[in-house]
Amino acid sequence: MAPVNGAVSHWYTQLPTPRPGLPGDRDADVCIVGAGYTGLWTAYYLKQADPGLRITLLEARFAGFGASGRNGGWLSGLPPGHRALLAKTHGRGNVIAWQHMLNESIDEVIGVAGREGIDADILKGGNLEVARNPAQAKRLRAQVDEDRRWGVEDVQILTADEAADRIRVDNLALGAFNPHCARIQPAKLARGLADVVERLGATVYEQTPVTRIEPGRAVTPQGTLRAPVILRATEGFTARLPGLRRRWLPMNSAMIATDPLPQQVWDAIGWRNGETLGDLAHGFFYAQRTADGRIALGGRAVPYRYGSRIDRDGSLGQDTIDYLTGVLNTALPQTRGVPIAHGWCGALAVPRDWSATIGLNPATGLGEAGGYVGHGVTATNLAGRTCADLVLKRDTELTALPWVNHRSKAWEPEPLRWLGVRGLSTAYQLADRHEARGRQSTSPIAALANRITRRP
Repeated sequence: MAPVNGAVSHWYTQLPTPRPGLPGDRDADVCIVGAGYTGLWTAYYLKQADPGLRITLLEARFAGFGASGRNGGWLSGLPPGHRALLAKTHGRGNVIAWQHMLNESIDEVIGVAGREGIDADILKGGNLEVARNPAQAKRLRAQVDEDRRWGVEDVQILTADEAADRIRVDNLALGAFNPHCARIQPAKLARGLADVVERLGATVYEQTPVTRIEPGRAVTPQGTLRAPVILRATEGFTARLPGLRRRWLPMNSAMIATDPLPQQVWDAIGWRNGETLGDLAHGFFYAQRTADGRIALGGRAVPYRYGSRIDRDGSLGQDTIDYLTGVLNTALPQTRGVPIAHGWCGALAVPRDWSATIGLNPATGLGEAGGYVGHGVTATNLAGRTCADLVLKRDTELTALPWVNHRSKAWEPEPLRWLGVRGLSTAYQLADRHEARGRQSTSPIAALANRITRRP
C-alpha cells in the first residue's frame, strides 16, 4: 500500500474540524496573527499574567496547521540562532543566559502540559547525535566543545560502543548525548494549547487568513480586527504577507513515518530510552521513536521552492519519500522492509543570518516573533513568555535576551534566492559524498557553503 502523502502530517490521525472564522469587524486588546506554538504560548502567558486582557488569535486554517503540527517532535534546547554572532552585539554572558533559559524551557513546557492536562506523548530521554564517518566525528567533537563553551556542560561524548548501546545505528564512529531534549507528539501539543487558551478566555478564530497588518488593525476577508497591539507569529508563512516576501526564507523540510515496528526489529535496534536521534551529515536527518512504536524521520530533501512558495497541505513528491526511506534504511538497516505509512512536508522560517527575533514597537504596537531555523518547539515557549513581557511593558531578564529586537538583513531577490539556496544544497550533498568516501575532516565545499550562508 502506498503511503499517505501530505494530509498536513502524520501527527493528525484525522484533520480537526476548524473553529469558526472571524464573524466581521471586532476589537481586542491584543491581536495575535498565527495560532501555532508562538501565538498560543504568547496568549497563554498573557492570560496567566492578566486574565482580563482581551486576546484574539487569527489563524488562516486551524491551530497547529503549520510547522507546529508537522515538525519532528524535538523539545530540545537547540538555539534558534547563531550564538557567536549574537554575542558580538549582546555579550557572551547574555548568550549563555539565553542558552540556559532554552534548556530550562523544556521542563517549563513539560510542566505546563502536566498542569493543563495536555497529553502530548512527552518523554524526556535526551538527544543522541551520531557521527558515521571521520569527518562527521571531527565535527561532532567540535560541536560538543562549542556547546560547552556556551554553558551546556552536561553534554557527553560517547564511544561508538556506548552510542550503540543506546541505538544501533550503522557504521557508528562516535556519539554525543545531550540530556536537554524530550520527544513529543507535536500536533497534540498544539491542539492542546489551543484548547487551553480558549478555556482561559482567549478567542481563537480559524479559517481566517490575514491579508494585511497595519498599526492598530489586522485585515482579513471576513472583517478587520482592531487592536492597539498586533503580534505576527506566522513563521514559514510570513512571505505571503505584503512587504515580507524577503523577510524570512520558507525552508522546506520533509518527514516520513513508518508502520509500527515489530518487537524483533526494536530488539535489533535498541532505542529503549526515548532519545531523539540525529546525525552530523550536512544533509542531516532527525528522528524519534514514537509513542505507538514507529520511527518518524525527517530531512531537508527539496529545500526551497521558487518565489517562496509553500506546499499544499504537506504534499510532497514520491522521490522525497524514497530519499528519506533510503536515509532511514541506511542509518538503521534493521528497518529495511518495514512499510512507510506517511510522508509529509512543511515550511520553517530561516532569517538571512540564521538567527530568530522577537520584537514589539511601542510606537506602532506592531510586533513579531519567529525565524527559529527549525529549532522552534522549545524556543517558542521562551518567545511566548518574552512577548508577554513586552506587551505588558515589563523590564525583565527575558526582555534583555539577545534575540529581542535582533534584526536580520533581507534575503536576496529572485532568482538569486532560488539559485543560491539550490546551489548551496547541491554543495552540501557533494560534501557528504566526499566525506562518506573517507575524508578525515569537513569537505572544503561545505566549509565554503557555511561561510556564504553564515550557518552556525
